[in-house]
Amino acid sequence: MPIEFTHVPGKTHPADLTVPFFNDFAETATKKKLSLIEDVGFQKIIVDDPGGLLTNMDIAARALDRTSSLEVVLTHWAGVIEPATAARQLAALDAKSGGRLSLRMLSEPLNDDDAEARAVGHTLIWQRIDEYLVLLKRLWSNDRPFDHEGAFYSVRGGYVPRKGPHSAEMAIRMGGQSGTALRVAGRHADVFELAPGSLDEIRQLMERVRSAAAEHGRAHKLRFALPVRIRSEDNAAVSGQKAVEIAGPPAQVALSLLPYGTLGIEEFMIVGIDRPREIAMAGRETIALLRNTLARREADVPQPGAFASRVIQEARAG
Repeated sequence: MPIEFTHVPGKTHPADLTVPFFNDFAETATKKKLSLIEDVGFQKIIVDDPGGLLTNMDIAARALDRTSSLEVVLTHWAGVIEPATAARQLAALDAKSGGRLSLRMLSEPLNDDDAEARAVGHTLIWQRIDEYLVLLKRLWSNDRPFDHEGAFYSVRGGYVPRKGPHSAEMAIRMGGQSGTALRVAGRHADVFELAPGSLDEIRQLMERVRSAAAEHGRAHKLRFALPVRIRSEDNAAVSGQKAVEIAGPPAQVALSLLPYGTLGIEEFMIVGIDRPREIAMAGRETIALLRNTLARREADVPQPGAFASRVIQEARAG
């Protein structure tokens, strides 16, 4: 079972929560952290800066310049810039990335003065995301200009002349738990970011997402990612994204993640390790141990599904 690990940056200095992980690309410290993340076994890094979408795009471009194999996951919102503008900018980043760019779509509130949004805000937000993604994909793949008149966007002569070589296949990441969110994710998501919960709750959410994707013939295309916060004495007081929380030495953390891996989760989004020492330990101990243990246990249990059942039973018993 291939397992991937994604670094989710937090705050570099817990004592100063205003200092972001991507503090200054001119600083040696930022360059070293990116190189370390790439070298110790992480495949991806999330870009989600408080500065917003345009800041994220700038950070993503710089991160791509300073890495060679790391996939850069750009956090994005519909409604910030027009689809045609976003499609051109993302295509340029894709050309720079060599296929190492993916798009992480988050929901966001609409304007407070939008009366319709106040009445049906959640549904409206996801409908706009749906239309936005449809337009991005069309702009990345069309070979001639087109017009579009939708509920949220009007496009005249929409066309991206310099398409990125991988834009049309750019991986889309989404999340959510409501029926509305899952319907949109089922249509567009290549990677689904799960919400924290018990093993049974996560398994049930995975089944709901697969069912939504199956309506579009996409159930087999989905990969699942789980946010995991590795908690230590140094970062226990630092709050951040919601995630399954695990504490302990690297071997214990790896053991705690095994049952989630056997559910079919193929990516762990690691939160809470931002210092070089923590990054190195997670990569060289936790990541390596988890991969080796999964490979060894799967080799020992030939019957399909038996390994997953056994590990989950062991976790519940523990």
